[in-house]
Amino acid sequence: MDTGAAIAKAWQDFAKTRCIEAKDLLITHYAPMIKYIVGRLKIHIGSHADHEDLISYGIFGLIDAIDKFDPDKGVKFETYASLRIRGAIIDSLRAMDWVPRSYRQRSKMLETAYLELEADLSRDPTEDELAEKLGISPDDVRELMQRSALMSVVSLNEYLEINNDSALADMNEEQNPEGALDRKQMKEMLVDAIENLKDNERLVVTLYYFEELTLKEISKILGVTESRISQIHSRAVMRLRARLGAAK
Repeated sequence: MDTGAAIAKAWQDFAKTRCIEAKDLLITHYAPMIKYIVGRLKIHIGSHADHEDLISYGIFGLIDAIDKFDPDKGVKFETYASLRIRGAIIDSLRAMDWVPRSYRQRSKMLETAYLELEADLSRDPTEDELAEKLGISPDDVRELMQRSALMSVVSLNEYLEINNDSALADMNEEQNPEGALDRKQMKEMLVDAIENLKDNERLVVTLYYFEELTLKEISKILGVTESRISQIHSRAVMRLRARLGAAK
């Protein structure tokens, strides 16, 4: 029996009897998704969370996805599972208060300072200029940028209501035309903001969000370290957050 047929049979067996052997086969088959999703999330998290911990959180998400998946809804399992895995990882980080309230407040101050300096200087402010305005070190500015990148993921997670199956229905534009219009307007605003990024920032954002490459894959393409890609991404996300926030 080929792999596709074996997985199809496992789904049938699990749906009918909740067979443990079938479930184990499904977990093993879809487990590589976890590594890929963790690889993508590392661009937001950097070195602040243990890789094996993230994998463990993702496994819980995969198991939850297998338990709750309903093929009758017309959604591919991979789509459904990726949301659950990603949500499980982010929810675990939130439960650890990985981004405490003090960082959220400081992140907002950073975005405000960025917009003010950009208006005064008629150009993007440097990390040193942001640090001087905020009265903190350039290292603290870089740390805030990286934390802000994770907060963007958390905000998206809340927007999609990752633990609510209705989020999947919202992906269907015919069922939710108002939501589709909102997403179209949001996408237009995002595209405009991305166009105003620096070349290297725009390239990293495009490769990550549109080409869906991992941090490691992007670093190989650009010939720089993963740490450098993470820094570029964090700075780009901070600028996007500031500009999109100002456009509301």
